[in-house]
Amino acid sequence: MSVWAVVVAAGTGVRFGTLKQYEHLGGRRVLDWALERTRAVTDGVVLVVPPERAGESEPGVDAVVAGSDTRAGSVRAGLAAVPHDAEVVVVHDAARPLASVELFQRVVDRVRAGADGAIPGVPLADTVKVVDDGTVIETLDRARRPRPSRRRRCAGPTKETPRAPTTPPSWKPSADGSSSFPARRPTPRSPPSTTWWSPAR
Repeated sequence: MSVWAVVVAAGTGVRFGTLKQYEHLGGRRVLDWALERTRAVTDGVVLVVPPERAGESEPGVDAVVAGSDTRAGSVRAGLAAVPHDAEVVVVHDAARPLASVELFQRVVDRVRAGADGAIPGVPLADTVKVVDDGTVIETLDRARRPRPSRRRRCAGPTKETPRAPTTPPSWKPSADGSSSFPARRPTPRSPPSTTWWSPAR
């Protein structure tokens, strides 16, 4: 099964004050850490960069493309450069350099095992309450509700191939404090903000 990665490094660094993906961390650029980890589990890597850097060569990648002024647009630009025969695509934010190779591999393995998509999750530290008309009526079980890791690995098949329903295994965090869980496509009831994947129930 052919696996490709889209590493999105097209951010403008407005909040940080500079392009943080090009800052140095441990003697290397932040984006270099992300590229190394994605390369370890994929057959090809597309790097999405700010438009003014699109002409610069980048070692270890198969294509460098210009990003957009939105994250969604940059992801689309990266996906457009992925070969049509790729069967799984992993999308990762270059400004998140500490993801382990193991975590990338687990996300890919979930899709290979039959999930429509997979996202990593970390243990939820907050207490979550259900409120009805201003009154707390229930405290939810945190062990069953991992928090999806924001703007990090997301993998899914590139073809609309029918899949048999999958039963998610019990969720357990790994040694690095994160895990991955299978997901299914959003239903019409999903709010507009959840447009990629909804956690499988």
